[in-house]
Amino acid sequence: MRYPLTGICVLLSIALCLFNVSGYDPHNLFLMMFSVPMWFVELFTDMHRVNVWFMYVLTVLSWALIGYLGDLGIARTRSGRHA
Repeated sequence: MRYPLTGICVLLSIALCLFNVSGYDPHNLFLMMFSVPMWFVELFTDMHRVNVWFMYVLTVLSWALIGYLGDLGIARTRSGRHA
């Protein structure tokens, strides 16, 4: 089974992290909108107290998981084995 959606999600999450690192997102607006782990961090603590590199890794991993689950769903519907 191929994983095209996983690859696309990982590439987009890496682009998001690079955009934030580059300084074009000085108030972390895009990172807060599109990073699932940052949503939970903001619920429990201030985002400036968390290591940003750890958040980048969690962002890429979470989008990889989302893409993988999407690929599994696509493969399941294409195979005709609906649960």
